[in-house]
Amino acid sequence: MVTRDVVIVNSVGLHSRPASHFVREAQLYKSNISIEVEDRRVNAKSILGVLSLGIAQGMTITLKAEGPDEDVAVERLAAYVASGLEE
Repeated sequence: MVTRDVVIVNSVGLHSRPASHFVREAQLYKSNISIEVEDRRVNAKSILGVLSLGIAQGMTITLKAEGPDEDVAVERLAAYVASGLEE
């Protein structure tokens, strides 16, 4: 299992459009990927799950992946979040 903490930098957090971009990116990988915020964990490939976390700018999320491409998945998703999620 690979884990990495990432700070949300875009101004609207993971709401609607950026969340859909993130989920679409997560779905490219075979590994099971989750997002954790405080004590809540959701499937990173589920738009409803991601939106339910209410992730705002400045929050730290934990990305976790387990599977055949876990290293690449976490690395690329963390970089995607750090880039601002196309916002």
